[in-house]
Amino acid sequence: MARRTRHRCPSSRGTTLQSATANEKAVRCVVVLGATATGKTALGVALARRFGGEIVSADSRQLYRGMDVGTGKDLEEYGVGSERVPYHLIDIADPGDDYHLFRYVADARHAIHTIRGRGRLPIVVGGTALYINALLNQYDLEGGEPDPVLREELDALSDEELLDILLREAPDVLGRTDRTQRRRIIRAVEIARTRRASSESRAPVLDALLIGPFYPRKEIHQRIEKRLDARLANGMLEEVARLHAGGLSWERLDFFGLEYRYAAQHLRGELDFATFRATLLARIRRLCKSQEIWFRKMEREGKVIHWLAEGDIDEASKLVAAFLAGAPLPEPSIRISERLYGPRTS
Repeated sequence: MARRTRHRCPSSRGTTLQSATANEKAVRCVVVLGATATGKTALGVALARRFGGEIVSADSRQLYRGMDVGTGKDLEEYGVGSERVPYHLIDIADPGDDYHLFRYVADARHAIHTIRGRGRLPIVVGGTALYINALLNQYDLEGGEPDPVLREELDALSDEELLDILLREAPDVLGRTDRTQRRRIIRAVEIARTRRASSESRAPVLDALLIGPFYPRKEIHQRIEKRLDARLANGMLEEVARLHAGGLSWERLDFFGLEYRYAAQHLRGELDFATFRATLLARIRRLCKSQEIWFRKMEREGKVIHWLAEGDIDEASKLVAAFLAGAPLPEPSIRISERLYGPRTS
């Protein structure tokens, strides 16, 4: 028997997102998430067209201007003219800007409230699990903007010393810190030491329906290869060369992830084309695995994600319609946290 899958709070009624009760405070939204190359944008845009929605990007690289091919913005998918689906948090920062989780959460919350205020459906789309988790878990990012002086002082400390500071001064922040990346440990200490008074407004509660396109591992790997070759044919290397000529250092390009890192190495003559392509393809496939680990963890922590084979738009539409009407939702037929995979190929 189908049952209503509960999310963050009681749901409002109707596709125009009107509140069910006078004291309804949750913001209803749909989240389309998943690994790279699974067609999240296409699914999100299709749902936006059917349900009067607007897209809020949850991609940590598509927010940068001039980084189009390497990040796969695919802006044509949103349409043009009267058929264009509005989108937010794409092309909002220059590549030299220090855009970080603190800014993303503030910008995303503002976009969601603005869309909701127009009586439309916010649809968060992306594969940056850290960003999605921050929204769903109501991260209280009470720290201030980056402090260059403090950051320089912290950079002189070892990872162990930084983690010890967090343990002593902000164990709550330590508990949600990614300890595998030094820059995130430093930012966590920075947040802990610049946090604002707790009397300030808290994060809004989201009543979110989570949907993810699902493909078997082998098929995702094929899709990744096909997409990489399309990006190379569409000028990815030329884009990286243009960004460097425009003033971005090779070191800064490395910050923007795999495509830009290995393209830079090829352009510097450190990798021939065949080695560049093979290395990049292997690393993107490895990234896919790490994204899947994030989403498995989300499931194990209680997030209900409706994984749909090949991102089936009709099945997704049925879920969204039921969700907006407050009707019972079926149990997910796929749980990636329970799936076992055989030997992997890179």
